[in-house]
Amino acid sequence: MLRYTYSLSAILTGSLLTGSFLAGFLLAGSVQAGQEVLHLEIGDKQRRTKQVELHLDGITETKTGEIITPAEMAEELADVGLLFVGETHTNMDFHAVQLRIIQELHRSGREVMVGLEMFPYTQQGSLDAWIDGHYTEPGFVELAKWYTYWGYRWEYYRDIFVYARDNGIRMYGVNSPRDVVKSVRKKGFKNLTPEEAEHIPHEVKPVTEDQRQMFRGFFDADDALHMSEEALEGMLRAQTTWDATMGWNSLQALEKHGGKDAIMVVLIGSGHVTYGLGAERQTQPYYDGKISSIIPLVVVDDDGEPVTNVQASYANFIWGLPEPFDTIYPALGVSLMGKLGSQPTKLIQVSEDSVAERAGLAVGDVLLSIDGKPVDSGETLRRVFAPYRWGDVAKLHIERDGKEIDIVMPLRRMDDGRIGDD
Repeated sequence: MLRYTYSLSAILTGSLLTGSFLAGFLLAGSVQAGQEVLHLEIGDKQRRTKQVELHLDGITETKTGEIITPAEMAEELADVGLLFVGETHTNMDFHAVQLRIIQELHRSGREVMVGLEMFPYTQQGSLDAWIDGHYTEPGFVELAKWYTYWGYRWEYYRDIFVYARDNGIRMYGVNSPRDVVKSVRKKGFKNLTPEEAEHIPHEVKPVTEDQRQMFRGFFDADDALHMSEEALEGMLRAQTTWDATMGWNSLQALEKHGGKDAIMVVLIGSGHVTYGLGAERQTQPYYDGKISSIIPLVVVDDDGEPVTNVQASYANFIWGLPEPFDTIYPALGVSLMGKLGSQPTKLIQVSEDSVAERAGLAVGDVLLSIDGKPVDSGETLRRVFAPYRWGDVAKLHIERDGKEIDIVMPLRRMDDGRIGDD
């Protein structure tokens, strides 16, 4: 299985092509790189010393260790008002699980609401217009600025959005504007401007030792050795701010718009859900109701070893998924400079074994166009690249060392570490 890893420097600068650099790192692809993070004795005190079995296509209720059906899970959630569902953004099986959860809750008669990490709460009007049928799909993607606010393809989430629209299930943006979280990482809470502070809860619970232990578990050992305490604390501040903001906005939407028996199903990166240390911990003090969590897990780790057991405190429910061969949709595997400097499309990272690296792209190249379509920003790159599929070939026009050249980039997956014949 192809292993998706990111350089620590790219994470620290917030330059990854993701909707949020921390969420993208923690669960876009590098969680479950190893099994250590699945077996930490942290989180809920009653479950932290116990382990439960993970079964393919089975849902394990970690309190009892029993394997239950999706319908039985909906029954178990009858008294839950806030449900955090973790995801790996580029694994379609995760999104199929999210859809199934929403469907089962809807079939059970619950008033279902959906909270979305993909959108900041400031863009609520676009989500309302989608549910009310005012957008076509292409219109929504363009006018709601999907590729501005989220770095992953619309197709991963399409079925969820269509089901919500067709069944009148309201959707709510729960994220914070990303620039605010970056400011927290760089400046800390006390140095925010009044305008920035308006976008985060009045109180963000401080980082705990459990969180530090979990956070380090998401890094490769080599990364951890090169990470300064200052960098770690900055990332943790950003992570807790994101946790608190998404939890708070989910709760506000539930209490303002939901009925007595409503359930808010919040779709966020699993790094915000694991061990109850993220959004759940930040939200619990303000909510009298019950909170629960579901995290899908692949039953094989990145080294090909089976994952058979998980710490019971990892989530309230875990759902076993098959090993993916690769992502359904191709990814370039590059990070751009962003708004820094005079060349916003300069590459500052090219991931190992990515299609970009195999085509010959290198750090320092300036990406000018793809198949004749100009690329002037990360948002434009995501939008231009969205229609491509595995097997396609893209012609890149780049600038390298002051000279403009063309590069042909086949979009091919790795097969046991080998590249297909040209």
